[in-house]
Amino acid sequence: MMGRQTTDQARLFYAFNLEDRVPPNHLLRRMNGIVGEVLVGIHEELELYYSHTGRPSIDPELMIRMLIVGYCYGIRSERQLCEQVALNLAYRWFCRLDLDDEVPDHSTFSKNRHGRFRESDLLRHVFERVVATCITAGLVKGEGFAVDASVMEADASRYHGEAPDEIDWSDPKRQTRAVREYLEALDPEPDPERKPPKVISPSDPASAWTAKANKRVQFGYGLNYLIDNENAIIVDVEATPARTYDEVASTKTMIMRTADRLGLKPSRLAADTAYGTGKFLAWLLERDIAPHIPVWERRDKDDKFPRAAFAYDREREIYVCPNGKPLRTAGTIHDGRVRNYLASLSDCRVCPLKQKCTPAPFRKIARDINEDAREHARALADTPGFEQSSKERKKVEMRFGHLKTHHRFERMRLRGLSGARDEFHLAAIVQNLKTMVLRLTSHERMAAMA
Repeated sequence: MMGRQTTDQARLFYAFNLEDRVPPNHLLRRMNGIVGEVLVGIHEELELYYSHTGRPSIDPELMIRMLIVGYCYGIRSERQLCEQVALNLAYRWFCRLDLDDEVPDHSTFSKNRHGRFRESDLLRHVFERVVATCITAGLVKGEGFAVDASVMEADASRYHGEAPDEIDWSDPKRQTRAVREYLEALDPEPDPERKPPKVISPSDPASAWTAKANKRVQFGYGLNYLIDNENAIIVDVEATPARTYDEVASTKTMIMRTADRLGLKPSRLAADTAYGTGKFLAWLLERDIAPHIPVWERRDKDDKFPRAAFAYDREREIYVCPNGKPLRTAGTIHDGRVRNYLASLSDCRVCPLKQKCTPAPFRKIARDINEDAREHARALADTPGFEQSSKERKKVEMRFGHLKTHHRFERMRLRGLSGARDEFHLAAIVQNLKTMVLRLTSHERMAAMA
């Protein structure tokens, strides 16, 4: 017999316990204890950013718990996040809201997030506390690290880029936080090694015009992760414009900060060829960090004899060509990184191997001033440790793939470098929390089976 719902009168009283409605294996329940420990003392840290008079604001712990829910489940819209926390029992429970507690209005939530949170750098402290908890739990080995960067599209139209000198920053519509941060960060003495951008976004000028990773040309930020290879715990995160120069430079910042704040110093670092410059390799070796990084080689397509065919004589400070003739240098450093070694025009003119060597009047070899570091890195490339690091490096790439696929994080919602930092810290916090509960649960199961 077909059943029918026969009552249409709502009950006046219910015996309802929110605690009983969240399953024991629910992700948020498993995260809850860790998050509670991490957020201890958060009110004292933010006290300076709140007035002692007026109406009480949103509890900062509630805001962080709501943001963790949003980044964990890919709810990027603040309006939608407030709606989902109001409707979902597990979200309410995790945010410590009872059934009759009001969820913050989305406009108030946004105002607090873009105000006090951006000013206080609180999310950086929360991230470091999560990493410290991972270390205490034995999930960080601290021996092998890997680094990489992924492009995140900025909240800026790729159709409205302009040359920097053509933008009127005094225009009232340009008076935004992102523009103010950009103008305040401009270096009065720019680095000569860096080329100024040809086009920037008037709405988010700190983002970079990029076409990395075979994507369409767009404005974007670089999400830089430094991970421990043992369990792919993110030990540091940094936001940069989506430019290789900035991404490599941020790795130095992350390594030094990790050593200073967390006491972690790796014995080896894995990365792709973009990090294989002589300058960066030398920096790693100075700190006794083995660079398990393919060396970035600059090749001249017109030259036929490979560079390896030219023997370097360290004592005489010359290169010797396949025909036994010397290539000498004047010692001048070009582009801040190389010395040019030139063959004699008269030697090349009569050389029987000229057609097999170069179409130019004479052969030139550019030697990096950090060539010793490059040679050291090349020697490591044939070791079993390098091969193992190359495999482990895929873990950081998987982090980016998981973030974009499962957490729906491909485009920024906040503008400016500080906004990118906040978003990237939240992403790393959530990914570390998920890894922690999954790894610890796995270890507990293995112990129970033993």
